[in-house]
Amino acid sequence: MLHRHLTHQEFTLAAIDDVIARGKRRDWADLRRVALNDQEVMRKVLWICQAHISDPYAQRYHFWNQYAQRYLT
Repeated sequence: MLHRHLTHQEFTLAAIDDVIARGKRRDWADLRRVALNDQEVMRKVLWICQAHISDPYAQRYHFWNQYAQRYLT
C-alpha cells in the first residue's frame, strides 16, 4: 500500500495506522502476515488501536485490537 506522507513501505506506527484506517483487504492480509511473524509489529498494532478504542464507531480499530490481543496472549 502506498502511504500518504510516508516515503517508505515499512510497518512503522504511522504505516500501520494508515493500513488499518484506509487499507483494503489485500493491505490487511499483508499486515496480518507480517504481524503473525513479528510480535513487535503485533504490539505496534495493539498500541495504535488503543488510541482509537474509545470511539465506538472505529470498528476497524476494534477488530484489530481484538485480533492483536488474541495473538499476544
